[in-house]
Amino acid sequence: MSDFSVFESYFPNLTPLQKEQFGKITDLYTYWNQRINVVSRKDIDNLMEKHVLHSLAIAKVLAFAPGTKVLDIGTGGGFPGIPLAILFPDCKFHLVDSIAKKIKVVEEVAAALELKNVTAEQKRAEKLKGSYHFVVSRAVTEFNRFYAWIHQRIDQKDQFNSLPNGILYLKGGDLSEEMERFARKVSYYPIADFFQAPFFETKKVVYLPI
Repeated sequence: MSDFSVFESYFPNLTPLQKEQFGKITDLYTYWNQRINVVSRKDIDNLMEKHVLHSLAIAKVLAFAPGTKVLDIGTGGGFPGIPLAILFPDCKFHLVDSIAKKIKVVEEVAAALELKNVTAEQKRAEKLKGSYHFVVSRAVTEFNRFYAWIHQRIDQKDQFNSLPNGILYLKGGDLSEEMERFARKVSYYPIADFFQAPFFETKKVVYLPI
């Protein structure tokens, strides 16, 4: 998706600052990816579609209320956390990955974009402390394992968003077997309902309240 106007059509209410920040993303990741490979080289030319827009599918399911604390587990180079942090400047995003060089890229990109609402940390998910209103991620592992890592990190008392606090997980394909344990509570949002591109045909936002 090289035409930035297509991206803007999905998010028509961006501020001038947000447009500037999203406009810088491709050049920033191209620069850093040449030094520290955090995005597949075949994807870098389609970064806005396959990484930025994919991340922002979460925003089509839930517009985080100001003051929301969001934990991004296995963020890699900063997805979905960086795009969401641009879109929701009044929320706090904590981006975590176990690989130091990936966190280095997150820190550099966040600094270049002047994102004051982003912190980054090299740590394994199961070693984290603290509480968050939502945990987001892009299919870092099988969901039962992911749930075991992070469900205790979700604040069950401080509720002020339009959806109860929980997990917003980006994943594709047939999830019926993997999500069988959570079948009564889980909701699926096909990303193709939000964005028109073949890349999104099998992809979903998986929402699980905690």
